[in-house]
Amino acid sequence: AVVSTQSTGVHEHNLPHVLLLQLGTSFFKLPGCEVRPGEDEIEALKNCLSETLGRNGDTIHWGVDELIGNWWRPNYEPPQYPYIPPHITKPKEHRRLFLVRLPDKAMFAVPRNYKLVAAPLFELYDNSNGYGPVISTLPQSLSRFNYVYA
Repeated sequence: AVVSTQSTGVHEHNLPHVLLLQLGTSFFKLPGCEVRPGEDEIEALKNCLSETLGRNGDTIHWGVDELIGNWWRPNYEPPQYPYIPPHITKPKEHRRLFLVRLPDKAMFAVPRNYKLVAAPLFELYDNSNGYGPVISTLPQSLSRFNYVYA
């Protein structure tokens, strides 16, 4: 089974946003990576975010806070579920979503062919046609947090 970790959040105009990588006009994904067996998933996520979005020579302090969701892919087909279907004994992929705090100021290097998009939660909510089932449920997953704006 493949375990992948992902997710990043940011505040803009006193509204929580989610950082997404956009490919083309309609494909969005959360920054993240696969975790090798035996590898610490928090360190793997920090390293992956630094490799994906970090600039050469800059150190970004990724504040990986909490696990906010689990999704499973039972086979090699696209559908993913927030539970393991009862007829599946060994899912092919387990995605773990983490809340990641960003520093007050950071500069990113965006991978070629991608755009970095800060999507507000209200745009993601109930919009699986635009963002897919995992990203569109992030507002519900993040609703348990109280945001304090300074």
